[in-house]
Amino acid sequence: MELKTLLKIDSVLEQPVLLAPMAGVTDYAFREICRRQGADMTYSEMISAKGLKYNSRRTFELADVHQGERLAIQLFGREPKDIAQAIEMLQEQQGEKIVCFDLNMGCPAPKIVNNGEGSALMKEPLLAAHIVEEAKRTTSRPVTVKFRKGFDMQYCNYLQFAQTMQEAGADAITVHGRLRGQYYAGKADWACIAQIKERVHIPVIANGDIFSPEDALAILQQTRADGIMVARGATGNPFLFEQIKQYLQDGTYKEVERDRKANVILQQAELCCEAKGERRAMQEFRKHAAWYLKGVRGAAALRQQAISITSMEELKKLIDYVSGEPAHTVRDMV
Repeated sequence: MELKTLLKIDSVLEQPVLLAPMAGVTDYAFREICRRQGADMTYSEMISAKGLKYNSRRTFELADVHQGERLAIQLFGREPKDIAQAIEMLQEQQGEKIVCFDLNMGCPAPKIVNNGEGSALMKEPLLAAHIVEEAKRTTSRPVTVKFRKGFDMQYCNYLQFAQTMQEAGADAITVHGRLRGQYYAGKADWACIAQIKERVHIPVIANGDIFSPEDALAILQQTRADGIMVARGATGNPFLFEQIKQYLQDGTYKEVERDRKANVILQQAELCCEAKGERRAMQEFRKHAAWYLKGVRGAAALRQQAISITSMEELKKLIDYVSGEPAHTVRDMV
């Protein structure tokens, strides 16, 4: 089945452009901003199935789907029954607002891997398959899997793993072209994604090192993937989605004007405050503010201010420099 049909995506492109799940990054405010800038679909932060099982308030917050939002929920865990229970709980709570369930089998973080979760599951393909099978038995929504090139050189098993996920019933897969030990260093291996695409018949989403519209075109040309997933390239630059879509259509795209960037920073901060309250929102928004300052003259000094902001008023003063004029709290669409 075509990826757009599977995920019910209405896009001008044949290969949709998705926002990746990123822990501590893809909260509602950032997802909404990326959607406004052209992301065809967005994913939640990585959510612990065990956290849901034990009714963790913070874990359930991560799974909150806001009004009007269509969201892909990403879950992690190593116990098939925990994954199934988490899906059941979320379906009961969120209903039709959940587009699909994505299973994380690629996270390289030590605290995840040391529990046998995330990319550690690439060393246990039979258990990974069982997790997918349990998820498929639990929901009628699409179940997708995100994984890496491999865990290490001993378990550089991306082809076998992709085929195993397909046989287990996965509706689509997303592949990041790095081993677990590489984390995000070096260059992503797009060739392994191309090899997977040739071997499986389910949709393949390409991920890794998409920082520009040119990167998006290059990864699609090399891999022939059914869609692309943007991660770090969108931090501080949600405009990348719009630029990619324009570039893939006609080979052009526009640079972002300073006042537009300032406007979007404020929009995201305001959404964050609405969802979390100003104090917590500003603490969590500091990293986003610093990312937005990349490329701005005097960015190093400004980032030092960004990582210590405590209020919207302090943020507005910082944004004045980005826009070149006083910033205002506007909420109009960009």
